[in-house]
Formats: sequence, C-alpha cells, structure tokens
Amino acid sequence: MTLNVSAYGPIVSTGLDSGQRAFPYLTALVLVPAGAALLVLLLPRARVAVVRAVGFAACTGVLGIAAAVLDEFRSGYGGYQMMSEHPWVGAFGFSWTLGVDGISLFLVLMTAVLFPVALASGMQRRDPKSFTFWVLLLESACLGSFLSVDLLLFFLFFEATLVPVYMLVAGWGHERRGYAAAKFFVYTFAASAFMLVGILALVFIHQSQTGVTTFDIRQLANTRLSGPANVLLFCAFTAALAVKAPVFPFHTWSPDAYSEAPAAGSVLLAGVMAKLGTYGIIRFDLGLFPHAVVELAPVLLTLGVIGIIYGGIVAAVQKDLKRLVAFSSLAHIGFIVVGLFALTGESLSGAVIQMVNHGLYTAALFILIAMIYERLGTFQLPKLRGLQHSAPVMAGVFTLVMLASIGVPGLNGFVGEFLILSGAFLTHRWWAVVATGGVVVAAVYLLWAYQQAFHGRPLPAAVSGGSDGPIGTGSADPGPPTGGAKAAPFREMTWREGLVLAPLVVLIVLLGVYPRPVLERITPTVNQLVLHAESAAHARIPALGRPGLTSYLHVAGAARTQGAER
Repeated sequence: MTLNVSAYGPIVSTGLDSGQRAFPYLTALVLVPAGAALLVLLLPRARVAVVRAVGFAACTGVLGIAAAVLDEFRSGYGGYQMMSEHPWVGAFGFSWTLGVDGISLFLVLMTAVLFPVALASGMQRRDPKSFTFWVLLLESACLGSFLSVDLLLFFLFFEATLVPVYMLVAGWGHERRGYAAAKFFVYTFAASAFMLVGILALVFIHQSQTGVTTFDIRQLANTRLSGPANVLLFCAFTAALAVKAPVFPFHTWSPDAYSEAPAAGSVLLAGVMAKLGTYGIIRFDLGLFPHAVVELAPVLLTLGVIGIIYGGIVAAVQKDLKRLVAFSSLAHIGFIVVGLFALTGESLSGAVIQMVNHGLYTAALFILIAMIYERLGTFQLPKLRGLQHSAPVMAGVFTLVMLASIGVPGLNGFVGEFLILSGAFLTHRWWAVVATGGVVVAAVYLLWAYQQAFHGRPLPAAVSGGSDGPIGTGSADPGPPTGGAKAAPFREMTWREGLVLAPLVVLIVLLGVYPRPVLERITPTVNQLVLHAESAAHARIPALGRPGLTSYLHVAGAARTQGAER
C-alpha cells in the first residue's frame, strides 16, 4: 500500500504489489451502465425481454462492482482511494480522474442499490426500450458525478443528468408531466451556468498563481483566494448545487417534478439526484472555499431551518399523498443543510449518513405510494380510507418506512437526525433548537396521512387499477377502469412488489440498528474537512476551538500514516 499526501488528504492505493495492475473499479462503475445503454439502443424495439434483461444485468453488475469497492476500501483514511487517472486534453488540464473516499463511498452504494430497485418498480408497459435506455444513462451520469475528482468532469456528468430526467418525467409521468419536466430542466440548467463561470474563474486564478492549468480539485484547493473572491465563487457554485438539492427557496421545481414523475422517476429524483446537490456542497464548497463557508454559514443554516419548518407545514396541508412526500423531502434536505453548515465533525457525519438514509426511506415511500396508485388510480387522501383492512402487509411496511422518515430510534432516519442536531447544538444552538421542531411537525403530517389512508372504515369497493403489472406506470399507461368497469377490493402487496421493497426495508432497519461500519468509514474524511474549515476560521468555530480536538485529529492521522509506512 502506498500513501501520498494531497490537499484533500492521503490518497490510498490498496492491494497492489510490484507488477500488478488494479482492476479499474471506478471507471467500470461509470462505463458499465453507459455501455449497457448503448447496447439497449441498438436492440430491436420488439425484443422487450432482452431489453429488460440487459437493463437488470447492467444494474446488478454495477451493484456487484460497488460491493467490491466497499470490500477494497480501507477504513481509517480520509483521502481518495482506488484512483483512476488518465490524461484527457492535457494542454487544457482536462483529465479522466476518479476517486472514492468516505463521503462518496456510501452515496455510490446507495445509487447502486436504488437504480435496480427503480428499474424493477417502474418497468413500463409503454416503450420499455427507451425507458431502460434513459435509466441506464442516468445511472452512469450520477455515478460519474459522485466519483469525479476533476471539476470539469464533474460538471459534464452533473449536466448529463438533466436530459435523462427530463425524458423520464416528460415521457412516463402523470397529467402535468410536460410542465414539470420543463420547469425542472430550465431551473437546473440556468443555475448550472453560474457554476460553470465559477469553475473557469477558479481555474484561471490558479493558473495565474502557479502557471499550471488544471481542473483537479486536489490542486485547486491550494489556490489562494481573497475574501471577496472566495465568497463570489462560493455563491456561483452554491447557486447550481442548491437548486439541484433542492435547498429552500430554490426548491419550487421539486414538488411538481417529484409528484408528476413516474415511480422510478420519483425514486431517482429524490433518492439520488437530490444528493448530487448536497454532495457538491460538501465536496466543493467546504473543500475549495472554507473561508466563505464559515462567513456565510449563518445564512445557509437559516435557509436550512426555514426549509425544515416550511416543508413540514406545507406537507401537513397537502391532500395529495405524493406531494406530501415531496414536501417532506424538502424538510429532510433542510436537515442535511443544517448538518453541513454547523461545521462540526458530528453534524457533518450526520449529514452524510442522512443523505444515504433519506434516499432509502424516501424511495420506499414513493414505491409504496405508486402501489396504491396502481390499484386505485389516485393520490388524493380523501379517496383513500381503510386500506389496511384489505392490505395489512402493505400497511405494516408503510408504517415501518413512515417511522423511519419521522426519525424513530431503531430505524435509519434517527441516526442522521440525531447526529445533525447534537452536532449543530455545539456551535449554533438556536438553529438546532428550531430545527428540532421539524421532527415534531414530521410526526404530525406523516401520522395524519397514514391514518387517513389506512385507518377508518373502508370506502365502497375500490376500483382496482388492473392486473398485477408494473408499479406506478403513470398516466402514460392505462389508468383504472371507469364507467361500467367492475369494482374490485383493494389488493394486498404481491410477492413481486415485496421483493422490490425488501432490500430497502432491510437497509432501513440495519442502518438504524448498526450504523457503526458506515460511520467508521465516513468519519476520517469528515474530520479532514472540519480541520480544513478550522484552518480558515481559526477560533471562530467554538466547538473546534476546544482544547485537544485538533491535536487529537493530527495525532491520530500521524499514527495512521506511520502505521501505513511500516
């Protein structure tokens, strides 16, 4: 094992002896779904079974490679590991540079889990070839975004996510899908222009200081920036990342997109796409502009807290179950923002694990809601009542996932929220106190929605949405029968639907009961970022000014380095 020191911490190369070449795990993660998408494009449209087999095989293969990355990953190091570096356009500083650390590792694993689940939950009756193609292309772009160490490469992958999401929402969404897709595309594309300007400005400043043109964030982190330049570049990056997340008040596209998207689109938008924004904030804002982060932390904390309370209140008055979950997602993103800008190791660790946890339980909620729509053809709570009488298993699974979203101890939602609030209390007490009220509001609107949908006397025989078919097929597929159609009781969850939800339910419970392996791998990278922010803020971060914390982290890092050298 070799150990090199960079601006982003030690870079660890594992499992290599002289003469050996490491398998390019990270490059494979990006290229396998992209190659499968190209293969699907070449297949005849009539070969539906082959198209679906290729899609599932590619997603399963990505999951296997991600599991291998987890196995190869060395805990205890804060820097990038398993680097894949290849010159692209050397004269302009472009390179294919991929790396994984404690922050990106579990976001990659979450992505690898959610895409096959989304594909299984949303295999459409109409045009499965195009649907599979866009899902695979989106998976490649998302994984590339999480793994990029080159800023230009990140931006290209970041922007490449727009077209697949637009096509999924516009092609397979519900009644207002065209409006929702266009709104999503315009908002995110326009905001990304600010980020592109910020990237070019940062590269030119670095080139003027060093004579080297590079987009490598490890080298750009050493760029000397004046106070105003630091703040302006931070704002340019955050404009794009806050819209993508979305952070209040840049969220207005998300309720429409989440609610109008098909089941798979909702799962991928809320579960994976939103994390590109929060991941970018922690990777680039904290890594490249720590001075601006410290100066503007109160502003972002305020926006995060407002998002928590606003999202909860608006969710509580929704009569549409899917929009309710969409607004609850805004509240959970608010918690993540509070964790990021509280600037303590505890809150940052909580924010990272909450990104993963939110992706899991929100995906499960959207899939369950899609099952209800498949049977009844509606998301309206007044038209749902007493569903547990006919579907007790579905009601039980919904209860467990709902409690995870509330943050009940023993389930994964509790771990992240507890770390975020306890860490934020050390440095920004009043923001943490107000944010705690969001937990109470979440309990109110989710329990109220559950009672309306599953408790009470069932309505007259509900109209079934058809035979056991794909989950949440959207308005592009045949809806529930009308007119003289025969009424049928609300159906229980099928074994196929249970298999789709099973991995999410297992992870929700497992991460709630035993999160230690995740936190052990996240913490070294998070501690590195905290020290980076501390060096910019000096004593202005009270929790970081505690005697012993900085010295402890330095001593621990030195011990790990000496152990690696031996």
